[in-house]
Amino acid sequence: MVSTLPHERSRTHDVTNQPPPLAPYDASEDTALLEGLRREGAGWAEQDIRRLGRVAGSAEAQKWADLANRHEPELRTHDRYGNRVDEVDFHPSWHHLMRVAVTEGLAGAPWADESAGAHVARTAGGLVWGHTDAGHGCPTSMTYAAIPALRKEPELAKVYEPLLTGREYDPVLRVPTEKRGLLAGMGMTEKQGGSDVRTNTTSATPTAESGVYTLRGHKWFTSAPMCDVFLVLAQAPGGLSCFLVPRVLPDGGRNPFRIQRLKDKLGNRSNASSEPEFDGTVAWLVGPEGQGVKTIIEMVNCTRLDCVMMSATLMRKTLVEAGHHVRHRGAFGARLLDQPLMRNVLADLALESEAATTLTLRLAGAADRAVRGDSREAAFRRIATAVGKYWVTKRGPAFTAEALECLGGNGYVEDSGMPRHYREAPLLSIWEGSGNVNALDVLRALRRESGAAEALFGELALAEGADARLDAAVTRLEGQLTGASESGARRLVELMALTLQAALLVRHAPPAVADAFCATRLGGDWGHSFGTLPDAADLDAILLRALPERGQIPS
Repeated sequence: MVSTLPHERSRTHDVTNQPPPLAPYDASEDTALLEGLRREGAGWAEQDIRRLGRVAGSAEAQKWADLANRHEPELRTHDRYGNRVDEVDFHPSWHHLMRVAVTEGLAGAPWADESAGAHVARTAGGLVWGHTDAGHGCPTSMTYAAIPALRKEPELAKVYEPLLTGREYDPVLRVPTEKRGLLAGMGMTEKQGGSDVRTNTTSATPTAESGVYTLRGHKWFTSAPMCDVFLVLAQAPGGLSCFLVPRVLPDGGRNPFRIQRLKDKLGNRSNASSEPEFDGTVAWLVGPEGQGVKTIIEMVNCTRLDCVMMSATLMRKTLVEAGHHVRHRGAFGARLLDQPLMRNVLADLALESEAATTLTLRLAGAADRAVRGDSREAAFRRIATAVGKYWVTKRGPAFTAEALECLGGNGYVEDSGMPRHYREAPLLSIWEGSGNVNALDVLRALRRESGAAEALFGELALAEGADARLDAAVTRLEGQLTGASESGARRLVELMALTLQAALLVRHAPPAVADAFCATRLGGDWGHSFGTLPDAADLDAILLRALPERGQIPS
């Protein structure tokens, strides 16, 4: 007789050959990140970065990220009495994530910190805290980027900068000067032009009060509409200009900021992106009339750096997830991690991740030194940030897809978190100018920005003679600069990015990493997908550096 006891029937549901949860883990356990932090002048922040990494990898913070994306923001246009309020409601997990980010200085805090390396420390913090959720990185990034633009109008900066650079998260919408801390957003693009902001039709009409205007128009992609103040582009009598728009006016009244809808986006779903309409909206001029683009250009440099940072973070996060899975999953008689082809895939991903992280921190170092008056670093930052924005963000979607595939069908399930990361990846190549915009911006910098090309080649020269493949690539690059065309801009910028990443790895990474990168990315000994490293590559050394066995910490 066949037994049908309950405990015997349940044996069909025994779980075997599945990895344990990754969390808790240490998101700062990244050798390339920590080495770059020290090298770029922010070693003093290492203990804080390590502490934040443990918080980011905690089960609680990972749960916050999941919940903030499952319970998306909701638009509330009116209160119960019919009054227009235009507020966005968020799940409590969003506020937990935001509170940590602001408290840890990932918003405007570096601008109030005189320590050399403060901007590097913030970038490193983003590289580890980004292991949670990417969406809330949008308002922190815009707040960070708003400061240099706001400084074009010292009287406004005197009022708002101390609150934008503070470390207190205060989400309640009220008079900005009555709050403990502020967040800033942007309202640049419109539906008819997108990145071509000079075609904007939002109008700015001067009032009787000097520097005060009223706006009328419709913005197309204004993220984080719950922020306190916004930098907005509009057409003034003197041309396209930049304005500061508070949600709440000094007298406590609501400034007209009518949110028509929230965007239904592919990814970045924890964050609200909106279409606001301005109609009699009060705004303060920032910078001279007609110089709106010039006023916000420093803001763009900051947000583009954050796009590179967030792409590098997604790479590292998904690599850690893939490494954890293959370390604990077996197939065909062996752990996945011990199978040669899987090791090749992971090592190839590790090379891409380290190159992205190393470039990100180099760009952060340039930004930090440029802020402190280093003109050569300012020139390098101008061209290299656009190069990095183009290339690293372009690599993100392919990278996350390959990392997801390491988990097989498990990675295709929402519970794994990998689909969320995959949906997030394309955003970074679109935000702050898509690939074509950034590639053409590199050409513009080469032709118009004094010292930009010299700064780039000066950086490459620091690795001269260390690797013949790199030297040959630099020679090719020099040849391509002559007569560079718009149609060939992507090809040129790709070579710039690869030579720059290779030069940094040759100087700072172990030989196994630098050699494999140069052999594949510059030497042509590579296929057309990840996992095609040559047999000569030292996979063991690459993997040991990227995914040490001590990856998980005890609960």
